[in-house]
Order: sequence, then C-alpha cells, then structure tokens
Amino acid sequence: MSPRSASVNEELRRRSKERLLQAAVELVSEHGFEATTLGDIADRAGSARGLVSYYFPGKRQLVQSAVHRLMHRTLEEALEREPRTEDGRERMARAIDAILGLARDRPVLMRQHMAGLLQAEGFVPCPEQRRLAELLRDTVARHGSRDVDSDYPMLRALLMGAVYAALVPGVPMPVPVLRAELFKRYRLDWELGVPPEAGASGRSGERDLSRFFATGTVPECDPLGRSK
Repeated sequence: MSPRSASVNEELRRRSKERLLQAAVELVSEHGFEATTLGDIADRAGSARGLVSYYFPGKRQLVQSAVHRLMHRTLEEALEREPRTEDGRERMARAIDAILGLARDRPVLMRQHMAGLLQAEGFVPCPEQRRLAELLRDTVARHGSRDVDSDYPMLRALLMGAVYAALVPGVPMPVPVLRAELFKRYRLDWELGVPPEAGASGRSGERDLSRFFATGTVPECDPLGRSK
C-alpha cells in the first residue's frame, strides 16, 4: 500500500465539492434559502463544516453555484438527448423548454435563485455559470445568429425574465404562455422541443439529482486513506 496520489486527492476533493452542491440544491428546494444553513448542507453532504468555507466564500455563492450546475447539466441533457440533432431550431426549442421546465418543476429553488440575483451582492460569476453561458452561446450560434455577442445576452435576459414571470407570487404567468412568446420570437414551431402536452412535467416530482452532480468512481482506499 502507498500514500494517496495527487490524482486521488484531487478526485476526493472534487467529489466532496459535488456532494456539497447537490446537498445545497436539495435543501433549498425543500426548505428555502433562509431556512437552510451551511451546517445543514455539510451534514446532508456528509462533509465537515470547514470544507464548505474552504470551497465557497458563503452560502449565497454556494447556492448560486449549485443552481447554475443544475441549470447547465439540465440544459446539456436536453440538448444531447436522443435523437441527437444539429438542427438549430430544435436545439433552441430544447434550451427554452429546459430552462422553463426548471421554473415549473423546481419553483422554490428557482424563486430563491432569482431573489438572490437581486440582492446587494447580485450575480456571482463561477465556473458553473460559465459552462451554462457556453451552452447558451452555442445554442444561439447554431440557431443562426450573426452576432452572438449581442444575441446571447438577449436570450439570457429573455429566459431570466420568463422564469421570473413564472414564479412571481400571487400572479405567476403560465409556462405555456411564456413558452409561446419565446417560440414566437425565435420563430419556432410549437411541436419542437418538449411541448407541455407531451408530458414535460412528468419529472416534476423527481428527487434524485445525482446524475447532475456525479463525477465518477474514486479509487478504492484503505481505512487509513491510502490507495490500494
């Protein structure tokens, strides 16, 4: 037996961070942002409280990173699902449906996320958000944009506005209505993507998010933490 290699240590750290991100999404979905503590997140993740502070400056940054992870993995899954396609109109439709689907299926989490963006510290850039941005920029480009640098921010703003409108307490707009407006703007046929009547809400109650956060298998270690 030998001491753990640098690659094993790195994988352990990565998996620890992944568990924290998943725990943050689950707990905020269940209890809201204010009622969720960093200690709760660490306990759910099976991590030491100090690791949370090691990876993230605070709860807001952790939750934003966690939601951006869920958003970018949800979008990625929608864009790459079978039958895979390079058609720009279909990919734009899938992107719109993926983001609106999060507002429909995870209203507590997405409402807390939108509220966080309006706080004093506002938008917190992170690697997860950059991955989300890359997917949306690629979607805009494949849709035929001649000026991605201008059209990407507009798509992002429209999606954020639609999510906000779907989640306003007391006066939410129906997701199909918001979808219709976005599809009209981007000249998409209603049958593209995942139309509401096609069962888009079938996973509304889904609780297992592990596929969005899993990073693979860690090399087996002995009780002293050394690789075998």
